[in-house]
Amino acid sequence: MRPTYRLLFSLLIAGWLNVQAQTPLLPKEPAKSSAMDSALFYQLLLGELNAQAQDPATAFALLLDAARKTGDEALFRRSVQLALRARSGDSALQAAKAWQEALPASQEANRFVLQILLNLNRLAQTQEPLKRLLVLTPPQERADTMWAIPGLYERASDKQLAVTVVQKALTPWFSDAKLGATAWATLGRLWMAAGNPTAALSAAQKAQNFATHQEHPAWLALSLMRTDVAEAESLVKNHLANSPSTEFRMAYAQTLMLAKRYAEALKALQSVNQLQPDFAPAILLQGALSLEMDQLDTAQAHFLRYLELMKAQTPAQTSVPTPRGLSQAYLSLAQIALRRKDLPQAQDWLARVDHPDDLLPAQFKRAGLMAQQGQLDAALALIHSLPERSTADARLKRSAEVQILRDQKQLIRARKVLEEALAQNPEDTELLYDLAMLAEKTDDLPEMERLLRQLMAAKPEDPQAYNALGYSLADRGQRLPEARQLIETALALTPNDPFIMDSLAWVAFRMGQNDEALRLLRSAFKQRPDAEIAAHLGEVLWVGGQADEAKKIWREGLELNPENETLKTTLQRLRVTL
Repeated sequence: MRPTYRLLFSLLIAGWLNVQAQTPLLPKEPAKSSAMDSALFYQLLLGELNAQAQDPATAFALLLDAARKTGDEALFRRSVQLALRARSGDSALQAAKAWQEALPASQEANRFVLQILLNLNRLAQTQEPLKRLLVLTPPQERADTMWAIPGLYERASDKQLAVTVVQKALTPWFSDAKLGATAWATLGRLWMAAGNPTAALSAAQKAQNFATHQEHPAWLALSLMRTDVAEAESLVKNHLANSPSTEFRMAYAQTLMLAKRYAEALKALQSVNQLQPDFAPAILLQGALSLEMDQLDTAQAHFLRYLELMKAQTPAQTSVPTPRGLSQAYLSLAQIALRRKDLPQAQDWLARVDHPDDLLPAQFKRAGLMAQQGQLDAALALIHSLPERSTADARLKRSAEVQILRDQKQLIRARKVLEEALAQNPEDTELLYDLAMLAEKTDDLPEMERLLRQLMAAKPEDPQAYNALGYSLADRGQRLPEARQLIETALALTPNDPFIMDSLAWVAFRMGQNDEALRLLRSAFKQRPDAEIAAHLGEVLWVGGQADEAKKIWREGLELNPENETLKTTLQRLRVTL
């Protein structure tokens, strides 16, 4: 390609000279001085042609030299971009520093220097450009710029060094009347990132003492509160007493909800409502809180009020994206209807969900409800009609279809869906596993084992197939020593996995080693309360004569998942009534 570009270069030069020759002189107006003489024009043109010819090193040298000669910011920017495109961090830094030297007041040049140093992980060298960043930033934007600094160092490999560098850069601002609180709070965020909550709390305290009404120290304290630093809550409450923003009040309520302090969270939300009775996000959050507290009527009232407010606020134009809060309200109302066993009403709410992030899960749930009401073909048609934004969506649709067929005991149809998918994607190990589990459900044990052995060969480091085959053999009381060896292999690949521990306990129980089974099951259930583990733990206790504890564990399992097939089957087989 190089000769073609050389020819193009010659033609462009000839054309430019021809234009110059044909341009009449205007002697009455003196020509203005310009750095763009013919030699520089050639240099720029040659630089761009080299860039097109995939010779970035030559292009970079030519354009950077031209930038230095002219002091033109656009040329400096182009030089940096060429170096970055060529993945040459050192060259990009060279160009950015030359730009900075030529134009010391350029914020953009300084930002490039700082960002390139950060990307090269040269943290120690970022102190001066960071100081310059704050100086060059307009005063009205300085607080926000300072508060954003921790994000710049988010990927720093040495978090402690990042703290040291930023602390030195912020030193002039720690005593500033307007920015002192933000400076201390910013440093506190970096201490948090460095894993030192004590130093972060100290910074938050200094920040709040410096400026009681400033919000940045309170945000730092709220972050510390979310990481269980108890002393931080007093700083949060100090700020709450000083008319904080609605955004901060909402974040505080969410923090209380995460900590399961529901009564206090409700009080915090009510304080928002007192100030802004029609603030929709607070009403939505109150609905979620009431639902969590199992106050269905109150929750429903909040969600309906939220929908009413959003209907009044949302523009009618179809081009405006639907707020996700609407989908969350519809999903929550559907959940309330399901708890009341009102399946048609639940379907109606689910049909209204249209936010892209919630659409597939909601419609999968809707299809499942349709199938429960005897509308299996309509349910599958609904799944097939849903849009696919990616291959992941297609996989989710297939999984939902198979799950519905399994739930409706249409195992042969479900198996056919997976067989067709595997024929199209023979290397897909997830399909192999799912098909193996369906083969087991249809009592085709040789096919199940063949598929799982194929999966072991394809992914020898994946514990899933070893555990599945070992558990299946143990559950049927077959080849127990081999079953134990398979499960132990799985556990070696994923130590302390509670579900694999459950499998190992089950094979021990089948081999008559009840004490070992009980020990493993207690440990697994403590680590991961699950209905299936509860079924096994309860049975081992029941056989061991500990009927009261067995019933207690089974009740806990039913609370976790009243529809768990293993637990229901266990209770029926042992003829236990709870």
